[in-house]
Amino acid sequence: MIRVLLVDDQSMVRTGFRTILESEDTITVVGEAENGQVAIDRALDLAPDVICMDVQMPVMDGLESTAEIVRRGAAGAVLMLTTFDRDDFLFQALAAGASGFLLKTAEAEQLIDAVTALAGGDGLLSPEVTRRVIERSVRSPDTTASAPPELTLLTDRELEVLHLVARGLSNSEIAAQLFVGEATVKTHVSNLLTKLDIRDRIHVVIFAYENGLMSS
Repeated sequence: MIRVLLVDDQSMVRTGFRTILESEDTITVVGEAENGQVAIDRALDLAPDVICMDVQMPVMDGLESTAEIVRRGAAGAVLMLTTFDRDDFLFQALAAGASGFLLKTAEAEQLIDAVTALAGGDGLLSPEVTRRVIERSVRSPDTTASAPPELTLLTDRELEVLHLVARGLSNSEIAAQLFVGEATVKTHVSNLLTKLDIRDRIHVVIFAYENGLMSS
């Protein structure tokens, strides 16, 4: 069962999200919060698998709340939800440690899919948003910096998997390309996330492009 915490200052929005998510037998809403400060306390108390976090709220906004929740290790993944398709919100959310970013105009099925993906350890951005992340990273990579020292911790196979993840391939697609089992790929992905101290696949993409690993 996927345990979800809903964070939004509008009670009607929380009720709508609860109705959508609990239409799935595999998802249950374990709590709600009306602002980012309350969300921190609820996240610590309830340890949800996924937090659906609004961006703009009184007392404390979703960006600041997400950064504190991630710092404390209180939740598995944060899905940012907003009515504003703005790059500043997107990149601030990713910098805060969010694992997904979804517009409130998305279909109900997309919300369910997003929560399911984050609960399974994947990051989630729409293809359009992912392209913007990559374009921004490619425009201004730090070409003067040496290779991140963490890369020396990776095996040759893990480095190969990192490149394939950064290209947007799924575990099954990577398995087919490398002629290995999907369980083996999952192990490699888990290992490289741990060694690089990266939360999820979305941040692997950012790491790879910001460090110029995809230029060759």
